[in-house]
Amino acid sequence: MTIWPPQKHGLKRPAYLSLASAILKAIRAGELTVGDRLPTHRDFAFQLGISVQTVSRAYDELIRGGAISGQIGRGTFVTGEFSEGSSPHFYLPEEERSRLIDLSILKPVGDQIHVDHMRNALLALTENLPGHVVHSFRPANTTHSYEATARKWLKYCGVNLQGQSVLITNGNTAAMTVALMTVANPGDLVVTEEISHHTLNPLARHLGLRLAGLRADTEGINPRAFQAACAQQTVKALYLMPTGLGPRLSVMSVTRRQELIRIARKHEVFIIESDAWGPMQAERPTSFAVLAPERTLYFTSLTKCLMPGLRVGYLVVPDALSAGARNRHLVTNWMATSMMVEIASRWIEDGTAQTLVRWQMEAASERNKIADAHLQGVPFLKSPTGLHVWLPLGERDETKFVELARQSGVAVAPGAPFYVGDTSHKAAVRICLGGVPETELLQGLLKIRQLFLMQREPPLQEL
Repeated sequence: MTIWPPQKHGLKRPAYLSLASAILKAIRAGELTVGDRLPTHRDFAFQLGISVQTVSRAYDELIRGGAISGQIGRGTFVTGEFSEGSSPHFYLPEEERSRLIDLSILKPVGDQIHVDHMRNALLALTENLPGHVVHSFRPANTTHSYEATARKWLKYCGVNLQGQSVLITNGNTAAMTVALMTVANPGDLVVTEEISHHTLNPLARHLGLRLAGLRADTEGINPRAFQAACAQQTVKALYLMPTGLGPRLSVMSVTRRQELIRIARKHEVFIIESDAWGPMQAERPTSFAVLAPERTLYFTSLTKCLMPGLRVGYLVVPDALSAGARNRHLVTNWMATSMMVEIASRWIEDGTAQTLVRWQMEAASERNKIADAHLQGVPFLKSPTGLHVWLPLGERDETKFVELARQSGVAVAPGAPFYVGDTSHKAAVRICLGGVPETELLQGLLKIRQLFLMQREPPLQEL
């Protein structure tokens, strides 16, 4: 029985999510493959007896997830590159999604303490709201007064600025985009680990950048693989998540960092260092931004280590790149949201931010202990204060495992979106620890363990 093309009677409300789910399932089942052209919005709407707007919304959802791409004048095509939000459960009806234990989205642990602090911050603003927070429109005027506080936070993250500028952004994704646009032009090559950030694939594609995944080990990128890539062609940037943030949660030693820097200097390669978790990682090795300040673009934010709603990030760039980075930030974001930056700065100055980081580290440590206890017999990778675990699946089918987990009431992120370029895809899933109440995490981990350890039923012997 084929599932493509979908039929009108198979669509449920909201129809655009149901249609997006049907297209995604057809891709995962192999009935739609990379390069296949989807029907035009108008033709698809006519075939299904729905509105053109419904088809457009479905396509927009899948484009944001990286599953398809729209090309002006040519049509809409399957890309086969899925981001975190493109798992099948994302397109289920709200009623069904609400019953899932969602361990697919990377979020910090949340509790009443975060709500209370934000309420108090908003109350304080009503009593003492600076006029520039409301009226400022020029980024230089709005953010200049916050840069000293940003430097304090960066020092808390282990980055004491010397000969570098800091740019305040709306979180990590904005910082990542600006960093890539600053050091690379369309057609340039960026290299990273073979398993990297799920947003990097679609972002590089949208920016017109070539992206290659390099061989890695328990510390991260293999220096020989990096050297070989630089020797074969011009590499503009090396993208790294060296301090426990990556899917496999590896932490790179200072020795390895220095070896990569030596190669980067020899071949004039910029380094983009993603440190989204900031100070949460214990015993942090010296940052690339400290070891190689002349070529490192470093970014971090408060979103993962404090709370998702506080979308404030800091991008560190060498002074020589400062004007270029600010220009690119202007055309993509204009400026960081002044209200959020005001709250973040107050919290950094009065110690609230540091208190919430310590709380988050303790909470994440407890979540990892829960994972240890409830995934016994399952060979997963973790970090003591990490916000997720990485579960290699061996010979198991990744798509089926994700679907079986969903049928059991648990959403996990498939490993495919994290693989870069033409590197071989080894089946795995990412299991996030912070986005749900502890009781749901317990239930979800037990179900995943049961699925993983479930014995496969042998085929019946023919007589």
